[in-house]
Amino acid sequence: MKIALAQIDTTVGDIRGNVGTILAYYRKACGLSADLVLFPELAVAGYPCWDLLEQRDFVAANLVALKSLAREAKTTPMVVGYVDVNPAKLGKPLFNSTALLHRGKVAARRHKSLLPTYDVFDEARYFEPAKSNAPFAIGGTRVGLSICEDAWNDASFWPKRLYHRDPVSEQINAGARILLNVSSSPFHRGKGAFRRKMLKKYAQRGRPIVYCNLVGGNDELVFDGNSFALDGKGRLLARAKAFEEDLVIADLSATSRPAEARETAEIEEIYRALVLGLKDYVRKCGFKDVLVGLSGGIDSALVCAIAAAALGPEHVSGVSMPSMYSSPGSVTDAEELARNLGVKLLSVPITSTYDAFISSLAETLGTGGSGVAEQNLQARIRGSVLMALSNKTGALLLSTGNKSELSVGYCTLYGDMSGGLAVIADVPKTTVYDLSRWINRDKTIIPEASLTKPPSAELKPNQRDQDDLPPYDVLDDVMTAYVEEGLDAAAIAKRGHLRSLVDDILRRVDRNEYKRRQAAPGLRITPKAFGIGRRMPIARGSHR
Repeated sequence: MKIALAQIDTTVGDIRGNVGTILAYYRKACGLSADLVLFPELAVAGYPCWDLLEQRDFVAANLVALKSLAREAKTTPMVVGYVDVNPAKLGKPLFNSTALLHRGKVAARRHKSLLPTYDVFDEARYFEPAKSNAPFAIGGTRVGLSICEDAWNDASFWPKRLYHRDPVSEQINAGARILLNVSSSPFHRGKGAFRRKMLKKYAQRGRPIVYCNLVGGNDELVFDGNSFALDGKGRLLARAKAFEEDLVIADLSATSRPAEARETAEIEEIYRALVLGLKDYVRKCGFKDVLVGLSGGIDSALVCAIAAAALGPEHVSGVSMPSMYSSPGSVTDAEELARNLGVKLLSVPITSTYDAFISSLAETLGTGGSGVAEQNLQARIRGSVLMALSNKTGALLLSTGNKSELSVGYCTLYGDMSGGLAVIADVPKTTVYDLSRWINRDKTIIPEASLTKPPSAELKPNQRDQDDLPPYDVLDDVMTAYVEEGLDAAAIAKRGHLRSLVDDILRRVDRNEYKRRQAAPGLRITPKAFGIGRRMPIARGSHR
């Protein structure tokens, strides 16, 4: 059997557009003599749909679209994900479903059994789980069809399982000779290799497994694709590209095996995820151009470089907003970056605006000083300038704060946090430097001075980030251990950190939830990002 893996980029809610993409790839696969064409989980509706699933007309339109696709699948069968209605009076109203379309009709329907409710997932909010999922025949071969999470509960792989059932093993025991899994599995660093290792366990039971994953960005989530097929010994038969649409044919009867593809370095994966996430966010939200405030620092330089790669430099404008505290080098670094990238650079000095604010507020704030209020005022003036330009031009403003700063609240509400997308909000500061050096691997794009000078917000004389924060390698290790690994203060201190420092960082993380709740959505590249995957109360007491 020759199975086509149609790894497509869908848009949530754009049912007409998604159907057009499905048909284009289906016809291409038919032209390659495929015996079966696979599409990702919820390909018709897009993933994740969230509360669109509570709108009856949305669900109805997705069912009409499924029928139209069935009419097209006359000779070559296709498997496509959609939202189905639960006819029972008991249970959730919908199923996360996949249909086998063949000979102009829906030949079989299968529903998702395991509904994740951890991290970024909340599927049990909407869907009823399938109680069984029997194999069906395609061309005389019994095939087991599972949906994403259904394949994430293998007792031989997981030391502790989340669910009592293992739907894929049930299909094997019921006589399935080929295993299909259609997914919308979002990216985080290292996940692609993990999936292959996990699914290899099923394949090594003598059952070829074909895995078709979604690709593209939808809000905070980026889907990496990386679809693949393994033979009955767990050897690679076919593999789709990462972070782009692709169509590959897995010939399950082939005797030759492709060479194992080079594993992409983690830092390159993160870069490509950010580029794709930004590109799709801009496109799917209806923007064409973006704005980036350029301080001459490393964070804004990285965001600008990612934007130029995602959209083309002609669609990116940098804005320099020097104040009385900006060093000459910061201005020239911003200018050099703009030249290197080929982006437009605007200059809007803010000193006179700041002086006007201070004068009008003198009676209230007093005169002189460079405390937090005065520092944040500069950041908010810059935010206002950027939002005014965004409103005037229709360009999307990108905020430039990183995960380290966001974790401890080293950022200004309505100032540098302003924007419609926080591109590197899930990128720790140490990874910001790693990404920037990777971008510069062949030639200098991000100015060397931005990489080597001490980080500074430049909101008061001789300011350095390390005046208020621990060294970033320390902060990042503690933050990662707490936020991503779920360790407590005692366990983190055992990694070689002072307990008092650990306690201070954890207190900062906890008390700045209110800021993060008001931040722009950020692209997710780690196993635990701030945002939809980490739900913490704002008003809370301390248990430490």
